[in-house]
Amino acid sequence: MNKIASLAVLGIGILLIVLGVNAMNSFSSDVSRFFTGSPTDKAVWMLLGGTVLAAAGLFGTFRTSRQG
Repeated sequence: MNKIASLAVLGIGILLIVLGVNAMNSFSSDVSRFFTGSPTDKAVWMLLGGTVLAAAGLFGTFRTSRQG
């Protein structure tokens, strides 16, 4: 993965984490947490996906490319 693609994946991952945190603090997540004890599935999947993408983006960004 080249540096530009890695930075794009990192940015998307960070965006998903921010959106997941906002979704976790939403009214629907509060209602879901009241009845089930856990936030909405959407919030959880956004946080998990964002974490995986951010980790992959960081790995790709800081990886040294060895050519020849």
